[in-house]
Amino acid sequence: MKIVVSLARQRLTLFDDAGRTLRSWPVSTSARGAGERSGSFCTPRGKHLIRARIGSGLPPGTVFVARRPSGEIHSPELAAAHPGRDWILTRILWLSGREPGFNRLGEVDTMRRFIYIHGSPETEPMGTPGSHGCIRMRNADVVDLFDLAPVYTPVEIVEG
Repeated sequence: MKIVVSLARQRLTLFDDAGRTLRSWPVSTSARGAGERSGSFCTPRGKHLIRARIGSGLPPGTVFVARRPSGEIHSPELAAAHPGRDWILTRILWLSGREPGFNRLGEVDTMRRFIYIHGSPETEPMGTPGSHGCIRMRNADVVDLFDLAPVYTPVEIVEG
């Protein structure tokens, strides 16, 4: 199994071991484009893997703060009370780079940058860049992906 995220197409595709498409979903990657440097708020390119899966069994809309459920469920009222908050919802697939010097270790470490595939408010547009570096998905879509992709699933983030 392998995940490919296309920055140009704003699409995440899950492939089986034979290279056949199992599922494909619209996503939203960084509004600042591609980049690996810490503090850039860009989506890192290259070869990664899912290092950790967080949120199994929690209800859709669960709000995460520092990778822990906050006890809140996202709602329009909660969103209005916290304008501008970068919502991390439902599930987290925490990515780790596999290419030392490019997306792993030092100032380019994907995991230390806290780059995730995660759920987002239903009001956030998909198919267009808008995140702070992570890969945002619809809540139902990230649950579907989470249930299919185990830890250590390879993830490749490509520009094309």
